[in-house]
Amino acid sequence: MPAELNAEQRKALEEEIKVLGDEIRKMKAEKAEPAVIKERVNKMLEKKKELGGTEEKPGKFVLKTGKGTRDYGPAQSALRNSVLQNVVETFNKYGAETIDTPVFELRDVLMGKYGEEGGKLVYDLQDQGGELLSLRYDLTVPFARYLAMNKITNITRYQIAKVYRRDQPVMTRGRYREFYQCDFDIAGQYDLMLPESECLGIVHELLTKLEIGEFFINLNHRLILEGMFAVSGISPKDFKSICSSVDKLDKTQWVEVEEEMIKEKFLTKEQTEKLGQLVRFRELNSGLSNLELLEKMSQLPELGQNEKFKKGAEELKVLIGYLDVDGVTSVRYEPSLARGLDYYTGAIYEAVAPKALEGTAVEKSEETAGQPVGVGSVAAGGRYDGLVNMFDAKLKVPCCGVSFGIERLFAIMEARQKNTVRTTQTEVYVASAQKNLVLERKKLLRTLRAAGIKSEMPLKANPKLLTQFQYAEERRIPLVVLIGERELQEGIVKLRNVDVPLDSLVSTIRDALAAL
Repeated sequence: MPAELNAEQRKALEEEIKVLGDEIRKMKAEKAEPAVIKERVNKMLEKKKELGGTEEKPGKFVLKTGKGTRDYGPAQSALRNSVLQNVVETFNKYGAETIDTPVFELRDVLMGKYGEEGGKLVYDLQDQGGELLSLRYDLTVPFARYLAMNKITNITRYQIAKVYRRDQPVMTRGRYREFYQCDFDIAGQYDLMLPESECLGIVHELLTKLEIGEFFINLNHRLILEGMFAVSGISPKDFKSICSSVDKLDKTQWVEVEEEMIKEKFLTKEQTEKLGQLVRFRELNSGLSNLELLEKMSQLPELGQNEKFKKGAEELKVLIGYLDVDGVTSVRYEPSLARGLDYYTGAIYEAVAPKALEGTAVEKSEETAGQPVGVGSVAAGGRYDGLVNMFDAKLKVPCCGVSFGIERLFAIMEARQKNTVRTTQTEVYVASAQKNLVLERKKLLRTLRAAGIKSEMPLKANPKLLTQFQYAEERRIPLVVLIGERELQEGIVKLRNVDVPLDSLVSTIRDALAAL
């Protein structure tokens, strides 16, 4: 047992831990070497261990979930399951098959796929004397690994599973470290923009069905970004780095983004001014349709002659034409959209609900004070023709897909929810009016369950009648079947104060449920 610390030693140790914590936070902010940070973290853990060796007052330990995670009670689980049911129904409507992949992958499978920021958010697992593993960051890279490993060249698949990111959580806006993603992807050789139109059709249909309020699907193309960067005099080697700055425009003013590109990315004022006119083209030309914006950009002298821009613009025009036929009215061309470009090769898209939390309690919470009333991206995706090829140089499988952040959708629906959600699917509650009828209730329950009717009864031998009715009402069970001594003698039960013969009870209940 460690020696007990006196009050002075304990205070000195607590101060030392605080200093170490401040140092670690500063080192992380300054992006110091990971090995150096790890050394300081280990030292702080040792000090905490010393502190933990002392006697603590009973009850000081606080039970809680880890940062960025939460429990889901019956009501929240029921609401989330209803969202997931809508997701699965929509995916199935579009002809998808489902697969599953491990929750952790080889570290080498994930590394280098998520850009300079994303790579820092991957959870690495401690080496157990075998393979170096990491928790999956998304479902797209594991899907590409699955295709390459199994030599699959054609599949339309969906997957719903948890992913893990060491992000800074904002719980009320659905930003967690552990959360569900729902992915739909089309892999294989198909004609131009037809797979993309399917993906965007799913986004539009599902978000409309979930009634999350006004939403937009922002649309761009990697080749358009490359063309805009080229005419702005930005080197191709700086493409990803500058994209990470441009992508902040949805939540940061241009002045700040420009300052970052000049001071940290070493662009000139001339370069940022040219780029600013292009990536803010929608903002500076409000009121124009998607096709009008693309056409007007095509008329700019330098940009209109750039081959990459021309190809990207023509492909988006084809996609917009398909979406018009599909009735997808929520799409808007947004030249500042610049994410996922470590593996996206063509069209990219992202659904946002900028006012989804307007007027809700979340908007007024301390955690989100002063922030926009949306939840950020609720779905995103694009074309990634080279990702499978990263795992197998001989295998070329064009892919495109979309991923829904189900926790963010759930956060919106939870905040906007007005009515209580049922937490069970029970259709019939079997109650008794007198004592000593538990066997009769169980016989009746067996009959109903054998007929496929979701049923339950009180798990007490002699429950009070009022308690039974209150239970059924609180859980919003639609039907109550009541038995008593008279009913047993006459071979009937009571359903909604009507006597129903036992031999026709199942059909009567089915008719009653169908009429609800």
